[in-house]
Amino acid sequence: MKSVHQHILIINGGSSSLKFALYNTDKKLENVLFGQISRIGLDNPEFTVTHNLSNKKAQITINSTNFNEAAEGLIEWLKEQNYDDGIKCVGHRIVHGMEHSIPEIIDEHLLTELHKIMEYDPDHLPAEIEMIALFKKQFPNLLQVACFDTSFHTTMPKYAKTFAIPKKYYNQGVKRYGFHGISYSYLMKELKKQNGEEADGKIILAHLGNGASLAAVKKGKCIDTSMGFTPTGGIVMSTRSGDLDPGVAWYLMQKGLDAEEFNDVINHQSGLLGISGYSSDMQDLLKHQKSNKDAALAIEIFCYQIKKTIGAYTATLNGLDVLVFSGGIGENAPLVRKRICEGFDYLGIELDAGKNAKSKRIISTKTSKVKVYVIPTDEEIMIAKLTKKLYIKSNKPACSV
Repeated sequence: MKSVHQHILIINGGSSSLKFALYNTDKKLENVLFGQISRIGLDNPEFTVTHNLSNKKAQITINSTNFNEAAEGLIEWLKEQNYDDGIKCVGHRIVHGMEHSIPEIIDEHLLTELHKIMEYDPDHLPAEIEMIALFKKQFPNLLQVACFDTSFHTTMPKYAKTFAIPKKYYNQGVKRYGFHGISYSYLMKELKKQNGEEADGKIILAHLGNGASLAAVKKGKCIDTSMGFTPTGGIVMSTRSGDLDPGVAWYLMQKGLDAEEFNDVINHQSGLLGISGYSSDMQDLLKHQKSNKDAALAIEIFCYQIKKTIGAYTATLNGLDVLVFSGGIGENAPLVRKRICEGFDYLGIELDAGKNAKSKRIISTKTSKVKVYVIPTDEEIMIAKLTKKLYIKSNKPACSV
């Protein structure tokens, strides 16, 4: 039996995982299900789905030696579950969008542009483009929308975007773009619902997860962010190095590393994993910090770099009204939040220990001059809203796959 509902499918593809979600296209965009295919290309790939309406979880068997096979497996599963007939459109998270400031309908021109910048983000863009092409091949009439992670940061002034290298490289597109923009857009909307006046103030957003970054926002616009030309830049992350002395690249290449090997080192072998020598998971490191000095050092460096960035962004904002923690670490690691905020008395940051321990919405004291929030991010619902809005604007008739 075919679905009687109309749906929006959300796709978030990476190099070794594919996340997805399905929403009913009612006014509230009710989430029907979400899931992911992980360990793509490795032994025993995992395909898991959670059905929100029935609160049931399922583990599906899938054979996927590469990303294309995993994507085809997802489409076949959607057909088997009779969801395919009701899908109106697909919203894709596209990590790198150059200067695109708003979501866009995916056409041949946009696909050509994404192909040209694929080398900017080899860990995400190839898989994202492959997913778009697969849907286009199987369902040529299905509307597809690109939501760019870089869009939020297009308001940054030129002095915040420009690297101190010859101008010709800037003209070729080598500049700071920033990422996690879909998450930041969601956090700003949530903050506006909480307190519109605060949302128009001086804000630092901290998206702390496997990938981690911070953004400085003033009067609703981003004026700086920690990630740069690629998602590798900025603060130390789970397996990414963050900012690195350019001389390190030269030195390691002199020692025999080629460009591909160097990219693997800074994106997959560094960060918390590289420092600790055994784990990229913050909860794991917190568990062993007393018995493992390298785990303790990894946590210390992570918190130190975030603290340093908050200090720098407070200077660029000329003050601070609101600090928001989000992402897997930001939402679930009270000790990390505590360490980051320690010593910020001079900024007027005072945490309520009890509220912080319970990860309450507001974790600052009532007398704190800076309001500190913990806001769980939801990139998928943000993509769904943006996609639905563009679908309606396109004035296309409802089309099913």
